[in-house]
Amino acid sequence: MSTLADASGEEYNPGPATRARRASTVILLRGGDAHLEVLLVRRTPQARFMGGVWVFPGGAIEQGDNPGGVETPPAEGSAAEAHALRAAAARELREEAAIELADPGELVEFSRWITPAAVRIRFDTHFFLATLPGGQEARVDGEECIDLGWFTPQGALDAHAAGEIMLVFPTIKHLEQLGGFPSSDALLAHARGRDVQPVEPRVVLEGEVARVLLPGDPGY
Repeated sequence: MSTLADASGEEYNPGPATRARRASTVILLRGGDAHLEVLLVRRTPQARFMGGVWVFPGGAIEQGDNPGGVETPPAEGSAAEAHALRAAAARELREEAAIELADPGELVEFSRWITPAAVRIRFDTHFFLATLPGGQEARVDGEECIDLGWFTPQGALDAHAAGEIMLVFPTIKHLEQLGGFPSSDALLAHARGRDVQPVEPRVVLEGEVARVLLPGDPGY
């Protein structure tokens, strides 16, 4: 059980559902066949959306991410959308963590999450896996993101439980999934060729408390 803000990073929307913006997120990995660590960046507390929260680098698709920079968003499921999603993922990783990917086409899709309809600001986010390129080190710009850290999945969850970092529901659920893999290489091998299905949690309000349900949960 959690408040809606803790669960989703935003406030309750009692009216018609807001259209979800298409977005991309990169789960940056290191550790090879020895272990698994992931990069999290801390958003500035002054941010209008999820201020102070630790997240995987990512953000919404921009016009420049579309093939040819066209203004009209590409059709869902099209090759143009796949290009735009990967271009956005690489751009956000570069902007938020100063990591330059040689080929965004090599990003491995891991999951797709759609913000619950009960939340005001919504995203339809594709999560991609990428390995930290050799010779590069992550750093933040000090404005949009003010800190970063490499964590084992369980280490990040433990830090959140101890109040050392703040995480929201989608990040927590991804870290729980990632914790089942012994190494970065094992995770990538599992994800390649995986049939990714969209996940759209539901928010059930019980008084002033929100319960977040996932597909398959009783009452979903």
